[in-house]
Amino acid sequence: MTMPHSVEPAHYPQNTVVNYRNSGRKLPTMLAIQNLHIEFGPRVIFKNLSFTVHAKERIAFAGHNGAGKSTLMKCIAGILKPNGGKLAKPKHCDIGYLPQEGIHIHGITLWDEVESAFAKTKALQKDIDTMSDKLHGLDPRSAPFSDLLNQIGELELILHDSDLGTIKPRMESVLTGLGFKRSDFTRDCGEFSGGWQMRIALAKLLLQQPAVLLLDEPTNHLDIDSQNWMESYLVNYPGAILIISHDLALLDMLTTRTMAFHHGRAEEYAGNYSFYVKESVLRKEIQLKLYKSQQREIKQTKDFINRFRATASKAKQVQSRIKQLEKIEVIELEEEDAVMSFKFPNPPASGQSVAALEKASKAYGKINIFQEFNFEVTRGERLAIVGPNGAGKSTFCRLITGQEEPDSGSHEFGHKAAVSFFSQNHADELDPEITVLECAESAASRENAPLARNLLGCFLFRGDDVFKKIGVLSGGERSRVALVCMLLRPANFLILDEPTNHLDIQSQEVLQNALQDYPGSYMIVSHNRSFLDPIVTKTLEFRQGHPPRTFAGNITYYLEKIEEEKNASKKTASAKPTTSKQSVPGVNRKEQRKIEAEQRKLRNGVLKPLQKELVELEKNIAEYEAAQAALTTHMSAPEISGDADQMQQSSSAFQALGEKLEKTFSRWEEVTSEIEKLEKKLG
Repeated sequence: MTMPHSVEPAHYPQNTVVNYRNSGRKLPTMLAIQNLHIEFGPRVIFKNLSFTVHAKERIAFAGHNGAGKSTLMKCIAGILKPNGGKLAKPKHCDIGYLPQEGIHIHGITLWDEVESAFAKTKALQKDIDTMSDKLHGLDPRSAPFSDLLNQIGELELILHDSDLGTIKPRMESVLTGLGFKRSDFTRDCGEFSGGWQMRIALAKLLLQQPAVLLLDEPTNHLDIDSQNWMESYLVNYPGAILIISHDLALLDMLTTRTMAFHHGRAEEYAGNYSFYVKESVLRKEIQLKLYKSQQREIKQTKDFINRFRATASKAKQVQSRIKQLEKIEVIELEEEDAVMSFKFPNPPASGQSVAALEKASKAYGKINIFQEFNFEVTRGERLAIVGPNGAGKSTFCRLITGQEEPDSGSHEFGHKAAVSFFSQNHADELDPEITVLECAESAASRENAPLARNLLGCFLFRGDDVFKKIGVLSGGERSRVALVCMLLRPANFLILDEPTNHLDIQSQEVLQNALQDYPGSYMIVSHNRSFLDPIVTKTLEFRQGHPPRTFAGNITYYLEKIEEEKNASKKTASAKPTTSKQSVPGVNRKEQRKIEAEQRKLRNGVLKPLQKELVELEKNIAEYEAAQAALTTHMSAPEISGDADQMQQSSSAFQALGEKLEKTFSRWEEVTSEIEKLEKKLG
C-alpha cells in the first residue's frame, strides 16, 4: 500500500523529524542532531530524534508545555546529557543559550559583566599582538618567521568579523535597547531584579553573537519597547536562531521553519507558526483519508480470507492475501488532545462607571509618578496597559483597584463594582501546604467551585497534577494556580498583570476566548500583541516624565501611531534652515561676499558653540532624568520607604537633582531661543 510523499507514514521511528521541505540548495550545516534519545525514569521524551540546523536559519520549537522543547534546547546547549545519540557541529561553531529563568549575577557591575562577552575576542587580539612582537625579532627568511606569520594569519581570519573599536557603542546600543539607562551601567548586577537579570544575560548573549543562538521565552521579561528593539535585532542576526516562545506575533515575524513536538513525535514544517497551524490541519485530514482507505482495503482482504478459507481452489489466493495483510504497515491515527474551554460565570452587573481616579497624584518622596491624573473605567471596557518598566503601570493598577490610595485627589468605585486582581506577586502568597485543587476550590465562590477542576485542566493541571502540593510547584506553575484562583472569583472588573508569561499557546487561547465572551470590564498589563489585539479596544500608555496617554485602538493601532509620531519627529528634526548662498537684491558681488563672510563668522563663532552647548545640555538632562528614575525605583522599595532616615537621604538627593535639572532646563531654553534667532537671521 503506497502513501503520498508529503505524509509521514505511521511506521516512522518515534521522534524522527520528517522533512516536508522542497528540495533545493542548502546553507552550510551548523548542527546535526543524530538519533537523540532522552528519558526521565520510565518516561521517554525523545527517541531517535534527528534533524539539522543550517546557517542563518530561524527555527521555532512548537508544542504544548511538557512536550520536551526546553529539554531539547538544554541538550543542544550541553547542559543536559542525552541517554543516546549525538550532536555534531563544525569546530568553530559556538552555541549560546538563554534559559527561561534561574540567572542571578552579582559582585560585578552591569558594564563589566556585559563587556565580558568580548573576552575571547580581546584574548585573541592579545595573542596576535604578542605574536607580532615576536615576529620583529625573527629572520624574515627563516621557517619560524613563516610559521608564526601563518599562525597570525589564522587568528586574524577568526578575528575578521570582530571590530574591537566598536565594542563600546555596540554595548551601549544593546543595553539601552533592552531598557537599561546609562545610570545603570555602573550598578552592581545584584541590585537588579530577576527580570532585569534575564535582560543582562540576553544583552551579553546578543553581543557574543554565537553561531547558533538558543532562546527559551526571551520576551517574558521585556516591555513592549524592548521587545520591539529585540525583534529588529534578531531579524538582522548573523547566526542561526532556535526559539521557544508563546508570542505568536514574534514567531510569525521571525521564523521560517517550525518543529512541532506532539505525543513524543516531531514534525517539521517549512514555514512560521501560522503556516504550521494551517498545514498541520491539512496533514491530519490527509492522514485520516489514508487511514479510512487502508481500513477499507484491510476489511476487504479479511472478508476474502474468511469467505474462501475453506475453499481448496482458492487456497493459494487466500495464503497470498494473508501474507499481504501481514506486510501492511498499519496507519495509526494520533489521539487528539482534549479541547479545553472555559467560560466566565455571569458576573454581577455593575454601574456605567466601574472605577475612577480624579485629579489623582502619587509620589514616592520627592518623585512624582502621577500628577492630577484623571481616568475612568466604564462598564464593558477592554483596556491594554503598556509602557517601559518603572513608568507607573503597577502603581496605576494599585490605585485603580483601591489597593493603594493617591496622595491627593480621589479614587472611587462605581455602583456594585466587584474587583479581581492578578499579579505575579500573588503566586508567592499561596499556601504551600495545600494541594492545587484545594487552593483553587478555596478561592472559588460556592457557585464556581464545580468549575475548579475544569479550569485547572485548561491551564495545564490535568489528572493527578491537581493533587500536588503548592510547595513543590515551579514558579511558573504557581503563577498559573494564582491565575486560576483569580478567575474563579466572581467579579465584573478584572486586572491581569502579565497573565500569559507562563501559559502555553493552547492555554492562552482558552483565556483569550473566555475574555472575548466576558461581559465585564478588564485591564491587561502585557506586551503579547497576538494575545491582546483581538480582545482590547483601548490602549493606555505610561512613560517616565510624561503624563499617561490613551489610544483608541488595540496594540497594533498603538504601535502604528507611535511609529507615525517617530517619523514626524525625524522629519521635523531634519528640516533645518537653508544655508545656501543667496544673493541680496540691490547688492553688488563685492558687498555680497562681505555679507557671506560675516554670516560665516557668525555661524562659526557663535552658532556652532551654542549648538555644541545644546547637545551637552540635552545629555545632562537625560542623565539627571535617569538618576531621578533610579531614585524613584529605590525609594519605592519597602525597606527604603519604611526607613525614615534612608527616605530623607533619598528625598534630599532627589531634590538636589531636581534643582540641577531646573537650572539645566532654564539654560536649555535660553540656548534654544538664541539658536532660533541666529538661524532666522542667517536665513
